[in-house]
Amino acid sequence: MSDTVQNKTWPDHALTIESMDLEAQGVAHRADGKVVFVEGALPFEVVHANVHRKKNNWEQASLMEVYQESSQRVRPQCPHFGLHAGSCGGCKMQHLEASAQVAVKQRALEDNLWHLGKVKAETLLRPIQGPSWGYRYRARLSVRYVAKKGDVLVGFHERKSRYVADMKSCAVLPPHVDALLLPLRALISSMHARETCPQIEIACGDSVTSLVLRHLEPLSDEDNQRLRDFAHKHHVQWWLQPKGPDTVHLMDAASEQLAYSLNDFGITMPFKPTDFTQVNPHINRVLVSRALRLLDPQKNERVIDWFCGLGNFTLPLATLAKEVLGIEGSEALVARSRENYALNQQGRGVPLAPTAFVARNLFDMTPELLIQDGVADKWLVDPPREGAFALAKAVADLNENPDLRQGWKPPQRIVYVSCNPATLARDAGLLVNLGGYRCTSAGAVNMFPHTAHVESMAVFDLI
Repeated sequence: MSDTVQNKTWPDHALTIESMDLEAQGVAHRADGKVVFVEGALPFEVVHANVHRKKNNWEQASLMEVYQESSQRVRPQCPHFGLHAGSCGGCKMQHLEASAQVAVKQRALEDNLWHLGKVKAETLLRPIQGPSWGYRYRARLSVRYVAKKGDVLVGFHERKSRYVADMKSCAVLPPHVDALLLPLRALISSMHARETCPQIEIACGDSVTSLVLRHLEPLSDEDNQRLRDFAHKHHVQWWLQPKGPDTVHLMDAASEQLAYSLNDFGITMPFKPTDFTQVNPHINRVLVSRALRLLDPQKNERVIDWFCGLGNFTLPLATLAKEVLGIEGSEALVARSRENYALNQQGRGVPLAPTAFVARNLFDMTPELLIQDGVADKWLVDPPREGAFALAKAVADLNENPDLRQGWKPPQRIVYVSCNPATLARDAGLLVNLGGYRCTSAGAVNMFPHTAHVESMAVFDLI
């Protein structure tokens, strides 16, 4: 028997899409309850899908036809976006209206918190969002010389493929970087080393754009000159990477340093093009400001910034708190944090608060190590995708075993910034269900528009 939706009759094979997962697949259910994931379908659409993979409890399918289209379906801005083989795989959601993408990510955060952590935020924060195009100030572009075509490709990989997409433009890159794609193809094509340069990494600061060329063989004098001519013409810096990440070096002396600013706090953050910094500087500035506003550090308080990196949160915290401790897993990174602290201390009318940086493997955190770091009034936690399980577990262990505390007290408030809603939910479950906290608020951060990546923020207050 056919299904009838809104007084319309659809074929027996039609599927009604109920929701969307974080791989940008529409989610439908058959009459027997079996889940069908349909790539390219949007919530509330009625579609015809071709199943190409079957499991006991679910099926995966490709979109063949849309019988009833979602009001949120839009025409993709990028000509290289698509759902077929050969399309660029850099974006997954360009066919969904931008604000609807944010709603999907907010729902994903809520679902993860509840289903994985059994946590429900008391207040949902307004999602942080900004420009949907031209936002990606960091990118790793693959390079491939195609001998049969006598041409060079520079871009992201194709969808579900190791091949490089034949990109001539990219709407999510800043306009001045988008304009470099074709000149870069011509440059590499002209080089003797065109077959041994597999990657170009792009990093944009406030006033400098750096390009890191990975080259597997030494460059000839002629190729070096081609790079210099390109840099002069397009106003970029070349960095070279002959081997691993530790070999990255500036090709020629430069008058300007790669850096971004956090204007709300009068902080400048120098960085190297291969350092981890946020892809979207517009959202990062709002993210830092909101996180610190929610944390609300006072002039008489000590704050710990866990997973401090280069000091993205630590240095702004030093403008607000009495004392700050930044902890990161690498001695080299901690040394860089100290340099950035010293740089920002220079010439300030009001000096930064005393700030220490410590290197420690935070994935091996124990209650004993946590006690050694001392009492802090508030914490800022910003871990990688793996989350902060060991840290949250140490808090839970100390809460359940008061005799182990030795005078240590948990922070009154924790602001947790996450790039993975699943690990945030796991850690939130420990903090709320075993650690003595309540989740007072949480919200999504649309750091990567048109992709399935979900950043988020949650606030935990001591009960």
